[in-house]
Formats: sequence, C-alpha cells, structure tokens
Amino acid sequence: MKSLGIDIGSSSVKVSLLDIATGECVASSTNPAQEMPIDAPQSGWAEQDPEMWWHYACEGIRRMAAEHPMSDVRSIGITYQMHGLVCLDEAGRPLRKSIIWCDSRAVGIGAEALEALGRDRCLEHVLNSPGNFTASKLAWVKRNEPELFAAVHKFMLPGDYIAYRLSGRMSTSISGLSEQILWDFREERRAGFVADYYGIPERMIPEAGVSIGIEARTDEATERLLGIPAGTPISYRAGDQPNNAFSLNVMEAGEIAATGGTSGVVYGVVDTPKADPLSRVNTFVHVNHRPEAPRYGILLCINGTGCMNSWTHRNVVQNTLSYPEMNDLAATAPAGSDGLLVLPFGNGAERVLENRTTGAALVGIDLNRHTTAHILRATQEGIAYSFRYGIDIMREMGLKPDVIRAGQANLFLSPLFRSTLATLTGARIELFNTDNALGAARGAALGAGYYRTREEAFASLRRLEVVEPVEADREALEKGYRAWKREVEHRIKN
Repeated sequence: MKSLGIDIGSSSVKVSLLDIATGECVASSTNPAQEMPIDAPQSGWAEQDPEMWWHYACEGIRRMAAEHPMSDVRSIGITYQMHGLVCLDEAGRPLRKSIIWCDSRAVGIGAEALEALGRDRCLEHVLNSPGNFTASKLAWVKRNEPELFAAVHKFMLPGDYIAYRLSGRMSTSISGLSEQILWDFREERRAGFVADYYGIPERMIPEAGVSIGIEARTDEATERLLGIPAGTPISYRAGDQPNNAFSLNVMEAGEIAATGGTSGVVYGVVDTPKADPLSRVNTFVHVNHRPEAPRYGILLCINGTGCMNSWTHRNVVQNTLSYPEMNDLAATAPAGSDGLLVLPFGNGAERVLENRTTGAALVGIDLNRHTTAHILRATQEGIAYSFRYGIDIMREMGLKPDVIRAGQANLFLSPLFRSTLATLTGARIELFNTDNALGAARGAALGAGYYRTREEAFASLRRLEVVEPVEADREALEKGYRAWKREVEHRIKN
C-alpha cells in the first residue's frame, strides 16, 4: 500500500510515494526540470496558471507510475504555496491566472481594511492585518476586474484547486481559511466580518474541513487519467509551511521548524492565540488544531531568501559553479564577509518589514578588497540575518527557539548557512530525512487511518545531523548583524 504526496510549489511540483508499511519514500518526481515561470505583468505582481500546476502534478505521477502502479495508492495528501488566489467559474474552470503568495498588489487594500475594520478587532479575531493575503487579493479582483469577479463561483487556494481536480469537490480547510484571513480565532468560525467588508458573498467561500482527515475522494475521471482508484481518500491538506512543520513532527507548543526554499520561513507552534501588533509575523491554524486542544502556528516569512541565493547563482557566478561549489567558495571568505552586507528583500513586499518593498541591496562593497567569495558569503549571511531579525520578533511573542528542525534541503544543504544561522540564533539545528511531498504523503496515511497514532506515522523519521553554534564566529556575525539591522531600519524609515 502506498500514500501519494503532492507538493505544489512556485518553482516546481514534486510528487512522492510513501510505502505505508515501512514509512520509506519509494519514488519521487520533480517537474519541470527548470523552474516554472512566474508572470509579472506589472512591477510587484506575480501570477501562475493553475493548469500548469495540474499539468506538472500529472506528469510527475505518470513518471512514477512507470515503475510503481498507481493502483496501489490508498491515500493522497496535498501541500501547496500559501495565500494564492484561484478563481473558478461554475464549471470549475479558472477564470484568470492565480495571484500567488509573493504578489504585492493588494497591500494597500489590506491596509485600508485594517483601518476600516479596526486594528484591535482584527488582531483580536483574525490575529493579523488583512494585509496582502488571499481575501485582500480577491478584493483587488472585485475592484479592478468586476466582470470577472461577478463570474466567480468559488475561490480557493492552490492546494484546494488540486484537490478539486482530483475529486470534483470544491472545498478548503480551516487552516486554509486562516491563511486567507477568513477565520475568526476567537469565535472558532469563519470571519464573516472580513468577507462582508470586502463584499465577498458567502456562496463563493468553499466548505471547510480538517487538515488531517478524509475530506474528499478521487473521482472516476482521475482513475481514467492517472490510474489512481476512484474513491481514494484525499485525507491531508496543508499550506507549505504548516506542512513543513508537520513533516518534521513539529506539532506541540514550543516546537519550531524552518525551511529555506524560494522564501525563508521559521514556524513555531503555540497553544494560545498570539498576534504581533505590527503583523510582521503571522498566526494561522496549525494542522492538528482542535477546539479542545488548540494549536496555532506563528509564521515568519522572508520572501527573498532562496531566490536571492539563486539570483547570485545565475548572475554572480553565472551558473558556472554548482550550488555545493558555490557554498565551498563562500566559506573561503571570513565570517562577517569583511563588512559586506546583502539585504535579501527583492521579491515583493516583505511582511517582516511591515509590508514594505525595500528591494534587495549589496551594501558596503570595497572594490579593492571584496571578491566573488565575499559576495557569496554575504548573501548567505544576509539571509541568516533576516531569519534572526524575524526570530527576535517571535521571541517577543514568547517563543524560545532553542532547537530548530529542518529538512536537509534547499538552503539547509549549505553547511555555511546552517552554522551561520545556528550561531546568530544560539539555537541547535536538527536536520531530518523528509521534505514537503513526503510529509504530505505521511499526513494522508495518518488522516486515512492507515497509521493509528502520530508516533506510528513518524516512526521512520530520522535525524541526520545536528548543527551547533560556532563560538569563534559569533563576534564577527553579531557585528555584521548590527550593521545589517541599522541598514534595514534606515530603509524602513526612509
């Protein structure tokens, strides 16, 4: 028996097969070979075609099916890039490209809503500013594309769309409503006052269920197309960051997970609802939340981290080095990069900077002293500085990151980045043998009842490495961080 995990990213779509009995990954496929395109019709905009996600999910499944019959699949889990907007007509067709997570066009609309609804009311009930989240993106469509808005039958998140294509059922999750800023944490129900303010009819909002549990089943069309038996439960659904935490078995208050893909994220679990007054970090419903045993995720997201590193790969070394070779070259420069600073904020408005778009920057370059190695190291240090900046905000909210768990992937493949982050935060970093697609497959097997307990579901999760702070680098990194923070705060004020 197998469980299928589907990870809808903004760079690629990954699918993995989990052997339920052994808990091991037996196959995976990432598509396309190059990064998926993100359309930017205007500065600060970012869109993708939902049909593209579906196409690459199907392609990945068919690739695995060559050696692993899909008739063995007994459960399906889906994880996805958070906060994207997918608008469907009554026939279930996308009405426009998805406005995805890093699109900044709705920042002003969210700011207007915060003032109109009242800051205290928003922080008390939805724990966040309406900001640039999904409901605000739909309000942008209503204001700027009224004819299209009138044709919307349902709107949903990227993972909801994939679940719909597999099952024919339009639905979402409670966790999904919270990331759309449509969940009232105080009342434990949909935040009707936000939808009413934006003029979003109740009929457009899909029915919401749990993240871990059977909420839909595959239809006959999916069986004909992909060979997955009709009636297979779709029994897990979560945004990429709650799912990353789940994948690492981060489920209890005080536990913390991190990831460094296109964006960089630190995600901590709490059992009482907490809000940052400035909404620089955001609170959502975690995947294992129940009213009688509440669990919430406090999420720090920096849009420009992994893409800052990939930008240097493309434009500084011009793809002449592999990422491991680039990491090795970066490590030849000293800690603190001889005063060179990189601000990795070039991928849209940054929540941690109060939804400002400051842009990326290379600061303090000395043409006689700094080399390619310094630029590469300063890039990874600048990303780690941005993590530290957000973690300090999370500390103000009561989280204590003594241990940070992460999958051995993306930025966490770099020994330099790992040790820099550990040194700056004072936290031990633990790396595990998992990723988002595999986590979704594990969640699906748990949600469908093939694993009876969480302990059973995570029996095969293994810690691969522990990274401790490097005391010899602490002074140089702290000095660099102070200079970096001054530069960031100057840009925020000006």
